[in-house]
Amino acid sequence: MIVTSINDSIDGAITFGLLTATAVLCLILVTAVAGKDAFGPPGEPDPDHAAHVERQIQALVRDGVDETRLRQLTRDAVDLGREMGAPSPDVHTDR
Repeated sequence: MIVTSINDSIDGAITFGLLTATAVLCLILVTAVAGKDAFGPPGEPDPDHAAHVERQIQALVRDGVDETRLRQLTRDAVDLGREMGAPSPDVHTDR
């Protein structure tokens, strides 16, 4: 599309633009119709990541944070991520 535009081929640029727009609309339609469960079940939790989260919770509790409220906040954050369909990160850089 960019090359055809640089070469002053307006017809080519319009053609590629329309093809791209059509592909985007098809992807949006498929995603909307399929629903969030159509793309496979969530994977198993990473035990190392779960242990890392638990260590962070324990550290905050030792620092004086109310454990009940902290665990509820954690559950709410997980629920929010699931509602949004957020993917699980593969890399955890803050460990």
